[in-house]
Amino acid sequence: MLEKTMKTSSTMFQDKYHNHSTGKRERCLSLTLGKGVPFVLTSLLMASIFSFFFLYNPYPLTLAPHQGHDMLENPSPKQEEHVITTTTKVSPSKPQKEQKTCDLSKGHWVPALGGSSTYYTNSSCTTIPDSKNCFKQGRMDSDFLNWKWKPEQCDLPRFHARTFLHMVRAKKMAFIGDSVARNHVDSLLCLLSQDEIPKDVYKDSEDRFRKWFLIVGEERMVNGTGTSIFDMHLDKVDNDWAKELPNLDYAIISAGHWFFRVMHLHEAGKQVGCVYCNEENITSYNPDFTIRKAFRTAFRHINACKECGRKKMVTVLRTFAPAHFEDGVWNTGGYCNRTGPVSESEVDFGKFDWEVRGIQMEEFERARREGTMEKLGHNNNNNNNRFEMVDVARAMLMRPDGHPGEHWGNKWMKGYNDCTHWCLPGPVDVWSELLLAVLKREAGMVVA
Repeated sequence: MLEKTMKTSSTMFQDKYHNHSTGKRERCLSLTLGKGVPFVLTSLLMASIFSFFFLYNPYPLTLAPHQGHDMLENPSPKQEEHVITTTTKVSPSKPQKEQKTCDLSKGHWVPALGGSSTYYTNSSCTTIPDSKNCFKQGRMDSDFLNWKWKPEQCDLPRFHARTFLHMVRAKKMAFIGDSVARNHVDSLLCLLSQDEIPKDVYKDSEDRFRKWFLIVGEERMVNGTGTSIFDMHLDKVDNDWAKELPNLDYAIISAGHWFFRVMHLHEAGKQVGCVYCNEENITSYNPDFTIRKAFRTAFRHINACKECGRKKMVTVLRTFAPAHFEDGVWNTGGYCNRTGPVSESEVDFGKFDWEVRGIQMEEFERARREGTMEKLGHNNNNNNNRFEMVDVARAMLMRPDGHPGEHWGNKWMKGYNDCTHWCLPGPVDVWSELLLAVLKREAGMVVA
């Protein structure tokens, strides 16, 4: 059963030189950019369990850049020169074999040249949710913006909005995950606003979101009120997202934080255990058990999607991004008030956050192996699904300074801190830098 609350947010980019009517509420909105070139960006943002974000452009894209806002008060005059760097560009039809593969996930945070590493400010990007607009909510320090991620073996190119839009032209991309996936979508919208100004054209009256699950789930209700106790079917994918897969070219999949709650677990129609229920005669599991099962079920469904294989859909796993509560958790006084990154030597890799990342990695590798074996064993030429990874876990474990903390503006939950989501702008913007690098590499473009 789905929660009957909903927000459908269709976001498109508006040419700064023209005004466009929003027209009717539609999930696909076309827009003319440049010389009569239609550009379509559709966005379905289902936070908490399922974020769905479409980028679609049926024709080659011609974009005219606009003069954006300053990147803080005193941006580097040469900042634009460092927007994108690749060693070699090759035709996607004739990919060039890379001489050396760079592990983008292993590295450290270094001071950004010229100070700020941001592409936008909290005022220049108009689509930042208030709960992630940390400066608007009173955050005073800004040094957390002055760092960039430096992989050990190479340089990570800066995000280039026009390049990203060209990469996804005539394609559809969806982000499937929890509210942290929505956080990524909001960051990406701000990054793309470098080239075209985003315009939010529809929200429902209550600004709510539909809750969907990686696997089939139902919240237990008492007198019409949700109990926050869920029945989860570990072997069944939720059709509300699965039915969209055949239409996709890229599926960015992630989840983790949502599974830390009371759940009764079912498989083959029978209850097999529970999480945090402490009930007699029921096997008790930790959240990692459910996370593993959910990803395995989701990945197996993707591998079994014949139409996805025919389209050569690319599935990208974005690994777990940790929370950073200190001296408690969200409802026991936990806080996060650091102002700068920590070194890798200060990170506790024995924590459950790193274990969740390990579970995701194992299920990702299993899915890739099973897809290959299915194709070879059954001579299934339609199973051409490709699997890639955006591994953010190590980098984000070093960024306890990037969360809203007390600066999230929630008037109904005063006194609680948000140490799970990420400020915009902030370290979360590196996720799209990594995503673009992975997409370029997958397309046969060598990353520096």
